[in-house]
Amino acid sequence: MSARMSSAPFSQAVVRAVRKLYPQALADNSWDNTGLLLEAPFVPSQPQSNTVLLTIDLTRAVADEAIALKSSIIISYHPVIFRGLKSLILANSQQQSLLRLASHGISVYSPHTAIDAAPGGLGDWLADIVTGTRPIHEGVVEGAAHGVEVPAEANAGNGSDGSDPFIDHKPQLRPAYTLNHHPSQLMLRLAHTTSNTVTTVPHTRRPIIPQNPELASHPGAGMGRIVTFKHPQPLPALLDRIGRGLNNPKGFPIAIPQGSTISDLSISSIGICAGSGGTLLANLDVDLLFTGEMSHHEALAAIEKGQVVISLFHSNSERGFLSDVLVGQLENAVQEEWAQIREEEAGNEDVKDALAKAGFEIVVSEVDRDPYGILVLKPEKE
Repeated sequence: MSARMSSAPFSQAVVRAVRKLYPQALADNSWDNTGLLLEAPFVPSQPQSNTVLLTIDLTRAVADEAIALKSSIIISYHPVIFRGLKSLILANSQQQSLLRLASHGISVYSPHTAIDAAPGGLGDWLADIVTGTRPIHEGVVEGAAHGVEVPAEANAGNGSDGSDPFIDHKPQLRPAYTLNHHPSQLMLRLAHTTSNTVTTVPHTRRPIIPQNPELASHPGAGMGRIVTFKHPQPLPALLDRIGRGLNNPKGFPIAIPQGSTISDLSISSIGICAGSGGTLLANLDVDLLFTGEMSHHEALAAIEKGQVVISLFHSNSERGFLSDVLVGQLENAVQEEWAQIREEEAGNEDVKDALAKAGFEIVVSEVDRDPYGILVLKPEKE
């Protein structure tokens, strides 16, 4: 290791691992800001644990969590620095978090759209959910329902007689409520078991925008995914797959063409985009648009064309990927890179103590969550 200031050896191993899994060349660098956004200097007198904290958004709560864990590095899917900064001040909450993290020796890396585009990344994770390719979480999570039930009353109307195809007509609601956020990763790890039975629905898939030029190390990369089923799938079956694949959220928005009912619709093709999919999914000739969020007018235009829209709230279309996929990928890649760095720097007395710790841990944030929750009104008590 040279005499110049550098980050902790373990953090370097993590960065190398992420770059190998998700090269920055896969990111949409015309607008995105991926890569090592904060490189905290290594201070031998202030050792960190060999802990990687995974999060979708780097909020103040996540920064507190990383500091409490004495993490070496945060992998934040969304970039905490998106545009050029002219100053770093404590009055700005995001900049304050960056300053605090740097003072504690914690670096920050953001892979963002590189994960979206990579084979085996976010696009394929969502495609795996709708095609039943991934194992299903069968355990009970507090506050979550199993699967998606479509009430018979909700399917009774077709909109032409004034009935609402979405609404199960119940007694008058009173202004009592519960606020449900997507369950924390801790609850999911403790509560679910995974079925070993995987029944993949026959299909083909391809990127909406293929990577150009293609990376030899990552063939088939590209933004978004189009899934085409060999046989049409009933929409209720897809809703059940999505609910189970996302660990049974309390609910999510769906838009269907007027005059249709959920039970009447079948789906032959799906356009998929994590996060905000309005632009990427526009003008696709598919039956269903599956994304994190779309604007009112984008969704309206889609159902006018006869398409179905399912949106999950922006970051809830991304968060499950951390525990379902990224943890396992990083465990293997970091182990390889950490062993390599420990071998490369074996004679460096300046980092001798840091290299002595062979073990490491990859942790999914317990406090990271989408800013929106589902507010559920309670029926008036009799």
